[in-house]
Amino acid sequence: MKKQSLTILFLPLFIFIVSPIHDAHARDVQPLQNAPSSFADLAEQLLPAVVNVSSTQRVKEIDDAGMPDLPPFPPGSPFEDFFEDFMDQRGSRNNGGIAPALPAASLGSGFIIDAENGYIITNNHVVKDADEIRITLHDDSTIPAEIVGRDEKIDIAILKVTTDKKLEAVKFGNSDKMRVGDWIVAIGNPFGLGGTVTSGIISARQRDINSGPYDDYLQTDASINRGNSGGPMFDLDGNVIGINTAIFSPTGGSVGIGFAIPSNLAKPVVDQLIKFGRTKRGWLGVRIQTVTDEIAESLGLDKARGALIASTTPGGPAEAAKLQAGDIVLEFDGKPVVDMRALPRIVAETPIDKAVSLTYWRDGREVKAKVEIGELEKAEDNGLLASNSKPQTKVEKSEKVKNIGMSITSLNNALRNQYNVPDDVDGVLITKVDPKGEAAEKGLNAGDVIVEINQKPVTSIKEFTTVMKKAIKSKRSSVLLLINHEGDVKFVALKLGDD
Repeated sequence: MKKQSLTILFLPLFIFIVSPIHDAHARDVQPLQNAPSSFADLAEQLLPAVVNVSSTQRVKEIDDAGMPDLPPFPPGSPFEDFFEDFMDQRGSRNNGGIAPALPAASLGSGFIIDAENGYIITNNHVVKDADEIRITLHDDSTIPAEIVGRDEKIDIAILKVTTDKKLEAVKFGNSDKMRVGDWIVAIGNPFGLGGTVTSGIISARQRDINSGPYDDYLQTDASINRGNSGGPMFDLDGNVIGINTAIFSPTGGSVGIGFAIPSNLAKPVVDQLIKFGRTKRGWLGVRIQTVTDEIAESLGLDKARGALIASTTPGGPAEAAKLQAGDIVLEFDGKPVVDMRALPRIVAETPIDKAVSLTYWRDGREVKAKVEIGELEKAEDNGLLASNSKPQTKVEKSEKVKNIGMSITSLNNALRNQYNVPDDVDGVLITKVDPKGEAAEKGLNAGDVIVEINQKPVTSIKEFTTVMKKAIKSKRSSVLLLINHEGDVKFVALKLGDD
């Protein structure tokens, strides 16, 4: 066999001596100062306030009647011995035919926020559906705990313990002051190992990981693993600036991407859970969506900002304040609404029944209004936030609108029945969408109803075409449609192509 040769190329090393070049746009970088040489003193102070949380869920016992009948085996058969040993291990022969059930267990972390009253914070998913909860303190003593209140929306639960032991508590800090690159320390119970200290930096802020309506996570590269859930994230002053909640991990272990609930988001919820045993969030009564560049241009707004109102809830606070679909909320209670995600959090943190000032964009100008905030939980209990079921759609012949890639037709009773369009919805029906067109790219589908175009109500193809021609004549680059999609109303801006 012919021997193959291996060729190794050594690349020459060239050294260039380059004279310094001054860049007028270069930013002066300050040298790193005050980097911690050790976290030992800080960890020693904080460890007594961090606890391990274990919860168990009772599982119904299974009797032998729930097991399939075993086939008969000849006396002395090895299979007979095997299955007798199996049944003995299950305990059914010594337990009246009842097999013991192993409880479902969950491990997590928590921290003491009120030493006098024994209040402990953890994640809701750590104690969800738990029948028994036990807390292990820093001295390895274990005591039972009960749930005071919990909130699934931001994944927080408050526990209470009663003990003669002296407890150590920590306090919340200001998470809004944390900057990307700031040092942090995380303490928790990874994989049930007990008080474990790790450190890292704030890697990013305001992360949305699609876990709930108020996602605003701090991201860190500190080593956070399973069991760290509910544990505290500290700044270098020893204040809690986050509650470790989730990790991104293809392997199940830490890869340096962890997420924590900011303390400023958690603190109002914690106060409500301790005081009322549940949350009392503010409610505006609107459905909102993102303001894109196309939508901002269509409505004459200088840039994409604020939250676009797609619809208002009948009888809700927004409707009472005369807000309507197409308004863009720019400021709420003196706080700027930088994007759609900001508004739900600002509203939720507003006290119930408070009359707040609101600035919104309508007809090319800013408008002021006063709105009295309602309670989100009451609205949910009254079914005001329920969504409609999805209808089935069929394809009908209709007229094409080539420059936005769709076909439309006017609504009539037969089409309402065919496409399950309610009687109180007026507009023109989309019957077909070009898969390569602008409408398809923006997520429109057959069966959607165009309620408005450029904030003008339309009920016929003629009305739709009139507004479309006006937009083309005025050389607008896009048109703004108000779409009723299976009962959900939203605005969609479509770029105008060649007709």
